[in-house]
Amino acid sequence: MSENQMIEFRIKKLNELKNYGIEVYGRKFLKTYISEVKEEGSFKVAGRIMSIRMHGNAGFVDIIDSSGKIQLYFKKDVIGKENYEIFKKFDIGDIIGVEGDVFRTKTGEKTILVRNFIILSKSLRPLPEKWHGLKDVEIRFRKRYLDLIMNEDVKKIFERRIEILRLIREFLNNIGFLEVETPMMHPIPGGAEAKPFVTYHNTLDMELYLRIAPEIYLKKLLVGNFEKIYEINRSFRNEGISTLHNPEFTMLELYSAYGDYEEMIEITENLICFLSEKIFGSLTFEYQEKKIELSKPWKRIRYEDVFKEFVGIENYKDEKIINEKIREYQIETEENETIFEKLEAIFKKKIQPFLINPTFVIGYPVEISPLAKTFKDNPKITERFELFIGGIEVANAYSELNDPIEQLKRFEEKLKDEKDKEKKIDYDFIEALEYGMPPAGGLGIGIDRLVMLFTNSSSIREVIFFPLLKPKNE
Repeated sequence: MSENQMIEFRIKKLNELKNYGIEVYGRKFLKTYISEVKEEGSFKVAGRIMSIRMHGNAGFVDIIDSSGKIQLYFKKDVIGKENYEIFKKFDIGDIIGVEGDVFRTKTGEKTILVRNFIILSKSLRPLPEKWHGLKDVEIRFRKRYLDLIMNEDVKKIFERRIEILRLIREFLNNIGFLEVETPMMHPIPGGAEAKPFVTYHNTLDMELYLRIAPEIYLKKLLVGNFEKIYEINRSFRNEGISTLHNPEFTMLELYSAYGDYEEMIEITENLICFLSEKIFGSLTFEYQEKKIELSKPWKRIRYEDVFKEFVGIENYKDEKIINEKIREYQIETEENETIFEKLEAIFKKKIQPFLINPTFVIGYPVEISPLAKTFKDNPKITERFELFIGGIEVANAYSELNDPIEQLKRFEEKLKDEKDKEKKIDYDFIEALEYGMPPAGGLGIGIDRLVMLFTNSSSIREVIFFPLLKPKNE
């Protein structure tokens, strides 16, 4: 039977149920979670039918809710002839509510002998066949609701994601941080180097940008005397899609007044170790067949040294050597790419995949760190780190630049003409700094990537409920 024929057959059953005077799409039903059903007694439960097995004048049905699965026993002698005819019009996928008494079958399975029942939602489309399942990756992501119904492991991934978010809040709240909210629509995109999504506000007659990072507004709160703050935020970048990138993503960003990047290192280590111990009961876990060891201290290596150690580039500003490496590693680059963009390409291909245990790469050049404070004894290098675990960039942090004159100078150096300056430099932020922002450390952690690590997922799309996909007809 084709899917269309199945749908027609189910619609026929739906109409037959309506002829019995049944409201096929039901209303409020007070129920007990399946996991809370005790060994004996009478209970009301509700859930989705996952299997039906008929045996003469009786039938066994498995239903699931968000907490688990239980077997139901429908017996004609108990529910009556007419209700049994109604029961026979149920299909896999239907959502029902029942009331009955708990008993154990001969095989020892906890079962509810149904005395009363109600249909709450008729399923018109058949679920994917159980054993062949829902395996097409494109369909799994596009129809995540089916993925969650059919694949228990997928549901566990998202339950762990929810747990991780709860634990992050617990950890930060316990060390004195306050959770705040900042705007998602910005008049000027800032806080990171990325291409923004553009939108438009009709009443104000102005272009706005979906935020690429919450950094600027969070720093304004530091100016306003909030000292320890964090935001678990949705950010948007109009860039490529890959196993590590989704245009819409979740990030933790926090700031600690009177701190610096060293404090951010300590918080990062403690937070990720806290998560690992809560989730695994250990500081050791496996990611993509690689053992991750979180025991402190974590490795630190300077930006310039990482290129020396892994690819033999003694001077990371030697463009001739860098171009030779680009050719040697067969890395495709754009015509006008900067030396730092080429270094980043080399890093991603020849270095990052080998940073398995936690590694802080420290001391990024000022040219690619416009919001970071430089080292006191070296104005060309910033007090900034990026953290890599399992070959994934997990965090980015630095001692925040709080000098308004220097900050404006760096913004202007990045832009060439006056028109761009007016459109792209956040002068309101500069003005806020001119009132005085305390020295601070700032940290950003990619939540989606962190969840990838703690769920052993190889793609960011596995840990986002509804990842962005190309249109279905393309």
